Amino acid sequence: MNHWLEQSIFYEIYPQSFYDSNEDGIGDIPGITQKLDYIRELGCNALWLNPCYLSPFGDAGYDVADYCLVAPRYGTNEDLQHLFEEAHKRNMHVILDLVPGHTSTEHPWFQESCKAEPNRFWGRYIWSDTVWKDVADYEGISGSLRGLYPRCGSVAVNFFSNQPALNYGFANPTESWQSAVDSPEALATRQAMKEVMAFWLSKGCDGFRVDMAGSLIKNDPESVETIKLWQDMRAFLDKEYPDAVLISEWGEPDKSLLGGFHMDFLLHYGSSHYMDLFRCAHPFFSREGKGNAYSFVETYRKNYELTNKKGLICIPSGNHDMERIRKYLDCDELKLVYAFLLSMPGAPFLYYGDEIGMRHLELTSVEGGYDRTGARTPMQWDHEKNYGFSNASETELYTPQDASGDAPVVSDQMEDETSLWHEIQKLSGLRKATPALCASGNIEFVYCEPEKYPLVYLRSDQHTKILVALNPSGEDAACECGYQETAVLYALGKSVEIKNGTLNVPGESAAFIEVK
Repeated sequence: MNHWLEQSIFYEIYPQSFYDSNEDGIGDIPGITQKLDYIRELGCNALWLNPCYLSPFGDAGYDVADYCLVAPRYGTNEDLQHLFEEAHKRNMHVILDLVPGHTSTEHPWFQESCKAEPNRFWGRYIWSDTVWKDVADYEGISGSLRGLYPRCGSVAVNFFSNQPALNYGFANPTESWQSAVDSPEALATRQAMKEVMAFWLSKGCDGFRVDMAGSLIKNDPESVETIKLWQDMRAFLDKEYPDAVLISEWGEPDKSLLGGFHMDFLLHYGSSHYMDLFRCAHPFFSREGKGNAYSFVETYRKNYELTNKKGLICIPSGNHDMERIRKYLDCDELKLVYAFLLSMPGAPFLYYGDEIGMRHLELTSVEGGYDRTGARTPMQWDHEKNYGFSNASETELYTPQDASGDAPVVSDQMEDETSLWHEIQKLSGLRKATPALCASGNIEFVYCEPEKYPLVYLRSDQHTKILVALNPSGEDAACECGYQETAVLYALGKSVEIKNGTLNVPGESAAFIEVK
């Protein structure tokens, strides 16, 4: 594994909502640089920035108009390079969001591909050979645009209508307009994306979180050609930028790791059962004690085995695409959540603001956020104007902020030793100081039964065994464990104990116990 990933704890930043340094109501890159010491003090040592490239912002920057130019509202390319340099001075790393599957309709590549006369960008996107043939009728394509451009064809889109799909080819082409994966046009797209990666890596970027990584090759149901594509990308990086990190939004770690990614996410959609833990009618981590972690654990076990027990699976507190975790759990319940997130294999990801329990707000859509907008509100730093996010007028802010009288702010929680913020800081420090709790430490689930508590697992390396016991429910719970306690490394709530081979875990408590 890449050496710095072993102890990495990521902090995801939505750039427009983190800190505004120039009083225009929108967060920016110099603002992020000013807050690096805060992030490091919390315990995070790596950043993931959501897209900060030139964009019309029809989908908050995931509609890219120029991959190699920072959007002016965030600053300049030099500002981003300075952020890389300042992070590295603090032994921190920065990965950018790579969006290889589609661009904005305003990207120059797309503007050229729309022209009636053939040119070198005609094959950069997926076009049918006549406007009367809808590409969305074919396997692996979710939507299309037609009748809007001089070119006589319809063009595939990946998500919103302003996001035309780039052409990496079809695994099983069935029509004359469908490119093979090794066609000149598909290979040209691949080369263009290599050049984008090289551009930022040469400026000091440490790698990429790759958006929709499993979707590039169309009509590839077993992902065979998609895996080959990423193996080719990885070979390029290994030759030119061997330290570059790739983390995939794929949700199938057995495939993504084979493709050359260092880590993958268990996503909030699909079959991961991630939502069972934190975001459902009865979350496992709620004190009401009606949750069920069993399906999640079974899915995790399956993926763990499929990845040869590498465990390089990322579990986030949240992200820009889902409701804030605070909508379902209060700050005391969230302490148990972080005891879990910061003791699992892979890299934990904290979404900005989750460290203080920022609330999900019900807001009108901004920049294609729709129901996701409420998780993208400006950071709440202190009790000054606009919670210290910006000195702009309130009407100029990226979105409205939490207007409740008890809105959580960083300054309060940093002063309160019993706060969620300090619990995360404590857990982060323990994780980084304990190799068995880091990314590639082994995991073995000791106790997890359907609709029962506690959740117990063993983290280990060649030197140390650590039993992690979690009981978010309000009722005491117990299970057989077969280990003997040697030291308690971490405790939350009432004392957890091992007695006569039985692990007793009081309600709303957690412990990390070194065992033999």
